[in-house]
Amino acid sequence: MSTTRFSTAALLALGLLAAACSKETEEAKPVVPEAPLPEHITLGNPSGATADVNQPTNYLLLKSQYAVSYHRDRGIPNWVSWHLSPEWLGSAPRQDDFRPDATLPAGWYQVGTSSYTGSGFDRGHNCPSADRTKTVADNSATFLMTNMVPQAPRNNQQTWANLEDYCRTLVNQGNELYILMGNYGKGGTGSSGYKETLDNGRITVPQRIWKVIVVLPQGNDDVSRVGSTTRIIAVDTPNDNTLSTSWGSYRTTVDAIEAATGYDIMSRVPVGIQAPLEAKTDTGPTQ
Repeated sequence: MSTTRFSTAALLALGLLAAACSKETEEAKPVVPEAPLPEHITLGNPSGATADVNQPTNYLLLKSQYAVSYHRDRGIPNWVSWHLSPEWLGSAPRQDDFRPDATLPAGWYQVGTSSYTGSGFDRGHNCPSADRTKTVADNSATFLMTNMVPQAPRNNQQTWANLEDYCRTLVNQGNELYILMGNYGKGGTGSSGYKETLDNGRITVPQRIWKVIVVLPQGNDDVSRVGSTTRIIAVDTPNDNTLSTSWGSYRTTVDAIEAATGYDIMSRVPVGIQAPLEAKTDTGPTQ
């Protein structure tokens, strides 16, 4: 029987070779892309909302028709996000079936259909009824009270309605949109004057209502198609019954909305593209 012996130098050389191979293997590993998010938060979850009952002020509700960050203590959403494309538009009629959202965690107060009655504020949709007309079920989903915010009638029925109509015009022109609507602050002026809360303090009347709209030509791989020339419309309006009906006069930057809310909007878009887009104020057409 023969015995093979390795010198200390040989063993050291083998160890160095193995380490080098290991390093090359690590460096050769492909970068794994982030897993895609649900359709309505494709561009990001701006507040990091989760479906965790221990986070009642930032609770994620994922509907088939839109996504919500709900604030239990304010009785309104922090934000609602949705994708608007031709696939969501059809001929389903407006349902007007306002109702509480039974999917909220057990024990949470459910804002009701009459919670805004006599307040001087509209039950203002975040995701609009007219953005979900493909089926009756889609339209009905927009009337859940977790999709509503106390909105001054002029703001809701004129200024905001004009912006919503323009969004659908953009879709009819061959685009698809990612829309994020939210609010901040406390206290607004409706048709019956200034109020900070409704429904015995269970619903907060926001001071400001805002929206960010990302406009893309219809296509696929939407995050990767956001580029330096992508049109971003950011609007921030006072929740006031005397504001202008021209939404274009309330355009601002995404940066300004992020500063007011603490959110990270379009977080899935690479920073090098995201940063200059968020610093711009839109100057495009308004109708």
